[in-house]
Amino acid sequence: MAEAMDTMVLIYQNLKDAGCNEETTEICMLLAEKGEVKRMLPLLLHHRMTLLENIHFRQKQIDCLDYLVYKIQKEIF
Repeated sequence: MAEAMDTMVLIYQNLKDAGCNEETTEICMLLAEKGEVKRMLPLLLHHRMTLLENIHFRQKQIDCLDYLVYKIQKEIF
C-alpha cells in the first residue's frame, strides 16, 4: 500500500513540476487512482505540445530582439 501512495505522490509532483493546471492534474490523478495511466497520455501530450508552442513563440521573440540589438549596435559602432 505504501508503494502505491509513493507512486501517486510522484505522479502528482511530476504533473506539478511539468506545469500542468489543476484540471489536468485532477483528471490525471483520477486516472492513476483507477489504474488507467495510459489514458493520461493524450492529456500529457497535449500539455507537451502547448509547452513546445510556447518555447517556439518565445524563441521568435528572442530572435526579434536579437535582430533589433544587432541593428542598433551596427548603427552605433
